[in-house]
Amino acid sequence: MVEVEKITIPELTGDEERNLYLYLPQSYDEQPDRRYPVLYMFDGHNVFFDSDATYGKCWGMKEYMDSTQTQMIIAAVECNHSPDHGRLREYSPYTFREKGFGTIRGQGRTTMDWITHALKPEIDGRFRTMPEREHTFIAGSSMGGLMSLYALIAYNDVFSGAAALSPSLWTAPGRLENLIRQASLDPDTILYMDYGEKELSFRADMCAQFASTASLLLEKQVLLTARIVPGGEHCEASWEKQIPLFMRVLQKA
Repeated sequence: MVEVEKITIPELTGDEERNLYLYLPQSYDEQPDRRYPVLYMFDGHNVFFDSDATYGKCWGMKEYMDSTQTQMIIAAVECNHSPDHGRLREYSPYTFREKGFGTIRGQGRTTMDWITHALKPEIDGRFRTMPEREHTFIAGSSMGGLMSLYALIAYNDVFSGAAALSPSLWTAPGRLENLIRQASLDPDTILYMDYGEKELSFRADMCAQFASTASLLLEKQVLLTARIVPGGEHCEASWEKQIPLFMRVLQKA
């Protein structure tokens, strides 16, 4: 079951409304004493419904969760669709420059502060969650993949696992790598990180950045699953195929 609610994020866009998508397993109503882990996801409009997805194709998370009877709540917030690069701003931990876009002033920390200090307490208060760090995860793709990686490192006291699909490592690689080097991470930290084979040609140094980031994470003893997806592309149809893989990683299966 997926519920859609209207929310605001005052810290980012004032009283402008956007959708919050909430997935509850069928057992939620059938087993009133049961509690559930929670997966937070970026780009919520792309997660469940083709009709809401930016390019007409969603991840198909509902179908996967229902068919596998995965006992987990998902909270997925729609991104900022503002034409002045609202999504890039909210999903970038750091300010960066990009040809054709100019300077993108990153609001990623504000975004994560809202998720951890406002959204998570609300979800934990309204639903029968398992609020502890070991049962709290985060996932996303592209800029959402970058944010998921950032969240796992910078908010490691909140999230024990993350899935970063096609993460936009190119935005500020030096600052992200410094964050990893300086981080104090719990030894049970789990990460699934991938990149599509067909994406590697988008940027000349993408393969090197992916390898460098993976190496630093391994040095920090992160329980890392890193892969180049054969034939993988930068789109929801490709990311959908990776769901069984990253969900098994997050569930420690």
